[in-house]
Amino acid sequence: MENMTGREIVVGIDPVRDWHMALAWAADEAHRRALGLGLALVVPPQHDTQHADGSTYRIDLRRTGAETLEAAAGWTRSRHPDLEPSTHLLDGLPAPVLGRLSLKAPMLVLGSRHLSRTEEFLSAGSLVVPVVAQAHCPVAVVGDAEHVSQLSPYMVVAVDGSESSKAALAVAFEEASTRGCMLRAISVWHQPLLSFENKNDGLQAQRRTLSETVAGWSEKYPDVALTHEVPAGHPVEELAKAAEHALALVLGRRGNGGYTGMRLGSVVHGLLHRAHCPVITVPVAQGA
Repeated sequence: MENMTGREIVVGIDPVRDWHMALAWAADEAHRRALGLGLALVVPPQHDTQHADGSTYRIDLRRTGAETLEAAAGWTRSRHPDLEPSTHLLDGLPAPVLGRLSLKAPMLVLGSRHLSRTEEFLSAGSLVVPVVAQAHCPVAVVGDAEHVSQLSPYMVVAVDGSESSKAALAVAFEEASTRGCMLRAISVWHQPLLSFENKNDGLQAQRRTLSETVAGWSEKYPDVALTHEVPAGHPVEELAKAAEHALALVLGRRGNGGYTGMRLGSVVHGLLHRAHCPVITVPVAQGA
């Protein structure tokens, strides 16, 4: 772990489930941004008593992990011959280990199985929520391929005026500029249960917040075509609908949810399950 340079996008490789989708996304991202690519596979400790010879079983786990990393590295070279990935076979609990890698990495990439919330909390292999909750860098969760066939490719960024959504804007503009696509900045107006605010007044206030939050970004990225949209409805449903054919959906992440991710936030949590494009979550910078 110590030999990662801080200039490598890190992708978590799962030795049990298909890793091609997440690795393809991470390799393309590293290629576009002229960054290195680190392939990380974490071998967890063995806690059960089913294997009498724990040391032999662990040797087998590490051998399988090393073979998986070798296959993933070869597949990466075939996709991008100029990209030489580094491989990292690590020991420990996967979520905390990947969380520590996020201290240096510019981005962490994970695959997603679109687990329901019940499946997620019952699955020992579910990494997405705990890693996203504690990561110190942006995390891209890739469950499906990018919609590269769209005639006018676009990305979506969620904006609510918070510091976390400002951090998301910075990443979204950089990504859109690198990809040469348009950016849809969306701020969803959702009437609180105990509020009697007039819908028109609420939408107008939301539009003001959106305009103030994105002000100045178009001057910094004149190559990015930006649209402002303020739909009314539930944030998860409206953002998922807007991002249905997007290259990616970018979201700010408030605070640090710790290992379990219980404080991740309902909108981010919901979109990690609901959205079918890659979802990039962005933490607020320390001290912000």
